[in-house]
Amino acid sequence: MFVCTRRKLFALVLSCVAGSSGAATVTVTANANFTFTPSAVTINDGDTVKFVNSGNGFHNAVSNDNGATFNSGAASSSNWTFTTPPLHASIGFHCAIHSNMTGTITVNAAPAAIKLGGYLSGNWFMPSQGGGQGFQLEFNKPAPNTTAHIALAIWFAYTPAGSTANDGSGQNWIYSQGDYDPNTSSVTLPAILLAGARFPPNFDPNAVHRVPDDASLWGHLTFTFSDCNNGTVTWHSDLPGYNNANDTPVAIQRLTAIDGTACPQ
Repeated sequence: MFVCTRRKLFALVLSCVAGSSGAATVTVTANANFTFTPSAVTINDGDTVKFVNSGNGFHNAVSNDNGATFNSGAASSSNWTFTTPPLHASIGFHCAIHSNMTGTITVNAAPAAIKLGGYLSGNWFMPSQGGGQGFQLEFNKPAPNTTAHIALAIWFAYTPAGSTANDGSGQNWIYSQGDYDPNTSSVTLPAILLAGARFPPNFDPNAVHRVPDDASLWGHLTFTFSDCNNGTVTWHSDLPGYNNANDTPVAIQRLTAIDGTACPQ
């Protein structure tokens, strides 16, 4: 018999879903004949350029804004290498002691952030948690005779270490729901944590309650998306052990999509 838990589903992503592509690095060589090869490169926003001296020339590499963007240091004939910081704007460069030794870096603009919509619905996981935690997200169009776009998020999580809240142990499902603006790439949703439920036939709806009490929110979840497959989540909670005190964004990646939806990018 095959048994698949939610934890196993998200852990499966480690072997069946590729991570998002990272920033690239393009290599430019400083040559003995007073040229850079290639002298003109095109990269994407956030990529880097690695300068390599062939060792037969006395060179360096300096950006044309007086080295404010990057500067490889004093010119040298050694076999040096230098990698720029991530670049976000086009810039020229030169060797400081050879005025005719120049080049250009063209940076493609970053794609516009994706707007919220039904194509973001599906299961998402947190790579930093080993694939063992994640979210089910729904972005719904307005119901008939209404104008509000409603987003739902269920966080398949676990009780924090040292928790003093009366929330049991093991798995916790944190539920959030609220309006979203389809012209933005981010949404903040109020969230609740429920306890007291039991598996049928022992389910008693009167025993289900919020933690710590029925007047309480667990907190808030904020989802921000850079494209149809990548985003971040931050959260705030007043319950001990749950709060993300520094609002540190945690990366999330898509695991599944809804059949019939298509990314507009």
